[in-house]
Amino acid sequence: MPKIAITELSPKDLRDILSDWGEPQYRARQILDWVYHKPISDFSAMSNLPPNLRERLDSEFSFQSVLPVTEVTSRDGTTTKVLFRLSDGRSIESVLMMYDKRRTVCVSSQVGCAFGCPLCATGASGFERNLTPAEITDQVLFFSRRLISQQSAVSSPGRDEGLLTIDYRPSNVVFMGMGEPLVNFEAVWRAVENLISPDLLGLGARHLTISTIGIPSAIKKLSQKKLQVGLAVSLHAPNNELRDLLAPPNRMYPLEVLIPACRSYVEATRRRITFEYTLIRSVNDSVPLAIELADLLRGLNCHVDLIPVNPAACPEFKPPHRARVQAFHETLTRHHVPNTIRLRRGLDIHAGCGQLRAQVRKTD
Repeated sequence: MPKIAITELSPKDLRDILSDWGEPQYRARQILDWVYHKPISDFSAMSNLPPNLRERLDSEFSFQSVLPVTEVTSRDGTTTKVLFRLSDGRSIESVLMMYDKRRTVCVSSQVGCAFGCPLCATGASGFERNLTPAEITDQVLFFSRRLISQQSAVSSPGRDEGLLTIDYRPSNVVFMGMGEPLVNFEAVWRAVENLISPDLLGLGARHLTISTIGIPSAIKKLSQKKLQVGLAVSLHAPNNELRDLLAPPNRMYPLEVLIPACRSYVEATRRRITFEYTLIRSVNDSVPLAIELADLLRGLNCHVDLIPVNPAACPEFKPPHRARVQAFHETLTRHHVPNTIRLRRGLDIHAGCGQLRAQVRKTD
């Protein structure tokens, strides 16, 4: 039977276990500091713990629940995608995207996905299972340890190690990888708490964003949480007929149900919502559709991310010509809908979710 991952434990869980072992409470703080803030790969490296405690931790828990199998980095060095193997042999993907001032990790929340959206390579593989809180958390910690190690290697001698941890961990986390996060709500929220807890990784809640295809009941549940985590909804179309094709869950949650849920979310949280709109040549990129989208979102505190489709993920779809993207952007702007044309990352390494996993499966 697989061992429980150490990141499956809350600080209280760990303190209770250590108390049962006859260990002092301060050991929990030491262990969590190693797990969440140091570039180590196993319990044996926890040098301020007695050897017998390190051995017991190793016998009772696994240090990490995701193991890197395959890794690819874009030619410009800004995007790295990793395929992880889980304890049951299944696999998931995560991506690190480096910007001027941000280090964003995109994590998966499920193995596969049940919704089968044509814009996503993950959907073609079907749904296998939900991820645990540890499996979600450990994707972020993998990149965090790497970033700390890389920064340590280029830092001047004598620089304080604690500062490295604070300065060079991931700055943002987006739940936009494989799977639908709001279907796996409880595990995702536990991972969110791990990532923002000051006793654990300590990221700011506003630096986390959960992306969903649009499940009204789960959006309402999210709106009742006090943490100010961001919400992004994959919209892709301004009417039901087109969205039924691009986002099949729309048949269960049509726009006349989804958009009021989004308005209620904004009213309850006082937070702006993001809509992701993947632009596809001659499908949803016309100026009339931009006007229709503006009408749909009128009066809603939102921002629209315009994303030219990734042709490697969806070979049947082509990205629009630049002039069409610009016209769509300008039309929304004239109609007072804030929007941005998103810079596409990692096209040369097939960074869209599910692509690396599919490639590896073909060669297995």
